[in-house]
Amino acid sequence: MSDTQNAFRLIGSLDLTSLNHDDTEEKISSLCAKASTPYGTAAAVCVYPEWVSLARKLLKKTPIKVATVVNFPAGGNDFKLLKEEIKKSLSSGADEIDAVFPYRDFLAGNLDVCRRFLDITQRECAKHTAKIILETGELKHISTISAAVKLCLEYDINFIKTSTGKTPVSATIGAANIILETIRDSGRDVGFKASGGIKTFEEARKYLILSEVILGADWPNPQHFRIGASSLLDDLIRVIENGD
Repeated sequence: MSDTQNAFRLIGSLDLTSLNHDDTEEKISSLCAKASTPYGTAAAVCVYPEWVSLARKLLKKTPIKVATVVNFPAGGNDFKLLKEEIKKSLSSGADEIDAVFPYRDFLAGNLDVCRRFLDITQRECAKHTAKIILETGELKHISTISAAVKLCLEYDINFIKTSTGKTPVSATIGAANIILETIRDSGRDVGFKASGGIKTFEEARKYLILSEVILGADWPNPQHFRIGASSLLDDLIRVIENGD
C-alpha cells in the first residue's frame, strides 16, 4: 500500500492519548475534538479515569471509543484498588480498559499474583475491551516478554500492549515482534497495541508492516491493531495532505 493509504489505516487504529498530570477539561475537550478528522476518526481516546465521563459525553455521537488506564503506571498488586478502578471507569462510561500487568511480581517469580491480576481484570471488564500493558522495556529479555504474553493469553483478554510510556524504554520493534509471534503461535484471537514514544508516521508504519508480515495483510484493523500516541496524528495528517 502507499504511504497515504497506510496513514488512513493508522488514523483508524489510533488510540489518541493524553495521560498527563496537568490534563484539564480544556485539554481533554481539545483531544476529543481532534480525534475526529477529515480523514476518519481515531479508534479511541485514552484518558485518565477522572476524565472518562467528560470524554464519554463529548464522544457520544461518534464511533470513537473511550479508553482509560488502571493499575497505572506502577503495575502494582493492590487488587482491591484494581477492582475499584475498573468498576468506576466502566460506570463512568469507559469502553476499554488498559491495565498495567504487575511486571515486578512477574520478574520476581510471583506468578500467583500475576494470575490473580489477570483473573480480576478479565472478570471485571466482562464484555468490555481489556488491554494488558506488559511494560516490555522493564521485562527486557525476549524470553521474559514471551513468557508474560503466554501467561496473559491463558485469559480472556483482548489486546497485549507494549508499554505505559512512563519508563525509559517504551515500545520497540523487537518487543512487538515477540508479542505478535506469540499471539500468532497461540492461535488466539487477541490484538496488539504499541504505545510509548511513537511520534511519526515512519515509526508507526513499522509496527503496521510488522503486523502484516506476521499475522497477515488483513489482520491490522482496529479490532486487532492499535497505536497509542499523543502527537502521531498530526504527522499522519501531514502524510495524507502531502500525498506522500
